[in-house]
Amino acid sequence: MTRDDIIRMAREASSEHDYDFPNIFALERFAALVAAAEREACAKVCDSEIEKLTQWHPREARAVGVCAAAIRARGSK
Repeated sequence: MTRDDIIRMAREASSEHDYDFPNIFALERFAALVAAAEREACAKVCDSEIEKLTQWHPREARAVGVCAAAIRARGSK
């Protein structure tokens, strides 16, 4: 995650409210955006490993796919 990504998420989080000062709602939204971005980045690492494993190690590729799905599912709780 780059500095620009963090700034974009902070602006997105704070623009959802009509307050002139930082507030708990904007901070919660910012934290959720950062966590979602990090989860997706981790799941994408798994996805790239699946591609490497599929041909020679299909069982391991499926296991990594389960991990990617579990990481993504954490965001829906």
